[in-house]
Amino acid sequence: MEFLPPIASFALPATVLLLTWLVIRLRQRRSAGRSAAREALDTVAGWPPEAARVLTINERQAYDLLRRAMPGFLVLAQVPLSRFIRVPSRHSYTDWLQRVGSLSADLLFCDSGSRVLAVVDIRAAQESDRARRRHERMTRVLRKAGVHVLTWREDALPTPAEVRHAMTAIVGVVAASAPAAAATRATTSRPMPLIPVADISEILAEGDRAALEAEDPSMEPVPSGFYEELEVADARR
Repeated sequence: MEFLPPIASFALPATVLLLTWLVIRLRQRRSAGRSAAREALDTVAGWPPEAARVLTINERQAYDLLRRAMPGFLVLAQVPLSRFIRVPSRHSYTDWLQRVGSLSADLLFCDSGSRVLAVVDIRAAQESDRARRRHERMTRVLRKAGVHVLTWREDALPTPAEVRHAMTAIVGVVAASAPAAAATRATTSRPMPLIPVADISEILAEGDRAALEAEDPSMEPVPSGFYEELEVADARR
């Protein structure tokens, strides 16, 4: 049986360690080079910006329906969760932002003081599994935060009467859960008379006719999960 000389027995592990170190250093330099190249890119030159619409036609219909069905309340559209949801700082805020904070609520139904009473989640008639999981994740976060979530199908929007009934019930629940002083002020204040709401076809006909005639495909809004899809693709690469 032959034995390796003492020098050879130490040379082999040293060679392996040296090669491993060289590979690590090479990867670090490549990563640093890519980071430097990204930082050197001009924001406007590297990513030429183009203006897009904020809402799709179906989202504009839902926005107009909610706004007219509940006059006196504030309706906001496409608001990122990070704008109205707070989270503890014991974990990475960046990780939370990547998971769900960058997602946008389609419609926010708020009181006059901009307090969020409910979120309207507008779902496509046919959606992918990934889109469904994204909506479910967002809904789970919102409900955990105590925000009511209503799901509307873009091809079957509710009637004005249904919207008013659902939103009035939510306002009542929020008022009942508020502090006693706030509840007292709400019950003693003079209620604002409800304005009669036209049928859904009348609400949508005027604005949507003009929108359809002037529709520009290049102005369509960015999909809610667009950047999330890009992040997944980059991670895989």
